Amino acid sequence: MGVRFPPRALYTDSFVPKYGRIAQLAEQLPLKESVGGSIPPALTNKMTTFNLEEHLRVEHKRTAFSEYLREIVYGGNDGIVTTFAVVAGFAGAQKDPISSAVPVISVLLFGLANLFADAFSMSLGSFLSHRADQDIYKSEKSKETHEITHDPENEFLETIEILKRKNFSQKDATTIATIYRSNPHYWTEFMMKDELEMTDPEKENPYYVALFTFFSFIIFGGIPLSPYIFNLTTHTFTFSVGFTALALLLLGLLRAYISKQKPLRGVLETLLVGGLSASVAYIVGTFFRI
Repeated sequence: MGVRFPPRALYTDSFVPKYGRIAQLAEQLPLKESVGGSIPPALTNKMTTFNLEEHLRVEHKRTAFSEYLREIVYGGNDGIVTTFAVVAGFAGAQKDPISSAVPVISVLLFGLANLFADAFSMSLGSFLSHRADQDIYKSEKSKETHEITHDPENEFLETIEILKRKNFSQKDATTIATIYRSNPHYWTEFMMKDELEMTDPEKENPYYVALFTFFSFIIFGGIPLSPYIFNLTTHTFTFSVGFTALALLLLGLLRAYISKQKPLRGVLETLLVGGLSASVAYIVGTFFRI
């Protein structure tokens, strides 16, 4: 005899997180709508050997590195833009920014000071921001847990109303709410997400967030300064423009990959934002030409 499973009507986006891949596999079977159905023994064996972590790693490409790609992209973009803004500001202050010698020591002094100060400031800001998000989430989660424990009937009615607003019938909403009620931990998570509309930041490590932001800012932000560091030619500003464009191009491609956008859109938006910021700095520099 196969394992009994809830009716097909319960296989919803809200239901799947609790039962995972089992529910999705069951959805493909010809089960009875009203009284539920049974899962064949062959599928039952697959259910016992299914590895969710392996599924996420292989099919969804989830790795420890990918968890912090957001910080890499945003930290890198800010690093490129803010550092090149210093370079562009100095270049704008020159009578002939292309061929005249921009004082290398001045660019390096202000550029490196800006690079490390902003990297530290941004990483510290990311750390404090994530800690604040976690503190707020924990506080609200504690309140929700207390309400579920001490006033389950009212929370049960709230759950039904939330599900009805997601186009479930009264009967289905009551059935699903009853299932949630049997698992207070998941019920709390459901209420946090669907009632309070708060995402869970507890799995994010604020220390790693700060470190990835800092090093991404330093690595990408150092690219516009590299022609001045190596002092390869008198046309350092021209090379800095090219290096900056290349860095923004690579960052745009990375951003498109992360967000599943079309590469052209990600590249153009990144180049546009970076170019606009650099242009503002260059124009401001022209007011102080020497």
